[in-house]
Amino acid sequence: MAQLALKRPIVFFDLETTGTDNAKDRIVELAFVKIHPDGKRESYIRRINPGMPIPKGASDIHGITDEDVKDSPAFKNIAHELYEWMHNCDLGGYNSAKFDLPVLAEEFLRAGINVDFTERHMVDAQQIFFKMEARTLSAAYSFFCNKELINAHSAEADILATIEILEAQLDRYAALGTDVKAIHDLINTEQYVDYARRIVMKDGEPVFNFGKHKGKKVTAVFTEEPQYYDWMMQSDFALHTKQKISEILNKMKLGKLGQKV
Repeated sequence: MAQLALKRPIVFFDLETTGTDNAKDRIVELAFVKIHPDGKRESYIRRINPGMPIPKGASDIHGITDEDVKDSPAFKNIAHELYEWMHNCDLGGYNSAKFDLPVLAEEFLRAGINVDFTERHMVDAQQIFFKMEARTLSAAYSFFCNKELINAHSAEADILATIEILEAQLDRYAALGTDVKAIHDLINTEQYVDYARRIVMKDGEPVFNFGKHKGKKVTAVFTEEPQYYDWMMQSDFALHTKQKISEILNKMKLGKLGQKV
């Protein structure tokens, strides 16, 4: 079976949460599997007390209730340990780039850890699947591994299935190769500034990707309508989005508009 050609460890991860809003919802369970270049695996699996009630709709999906996590640690209590455990690792998962990674970044920022994953390569098995076949995780597991996914929506079951899917994808699609950076470049065609993708890069400039200013340069909007920055900072945008627009505004004030954000 084909394996990724790793130059450094890669951490595959999956989160179960209180909902689908990556700015507001919290983690209730996490499962991380680190694969080293020599093939050795390590796991970091925890239930987390989100500090808020878990809605019934979310519990109906992943089976985790308030009672299940009442004695579990808050994310802030394991944040530094987890961040160090992930140090200098590339990242992987299933739909992790658009959901799990933004949620994880928000939790780290709430815990006072200024995360920056921009130097990590991201291998998202869902994006490979969508480019090649377009299906759900359970269908992907059936399609690539010829197995039924048992205990779906358990973080550990989902992420272990994701690793199997990726390994099967490497076998099926020889054109993918096994280099993490090459796969990252293939599936991450959109260059985004913040994890929530409220701001993306276009022709080397950050532009808004939502609302009335969609498609407009952030610097132009902040110049013509400076109160828009204040509105964003006071609204329910993700902390990482607010961090990035603050960086853009500070560079504008310093006259460094052409520098990377």
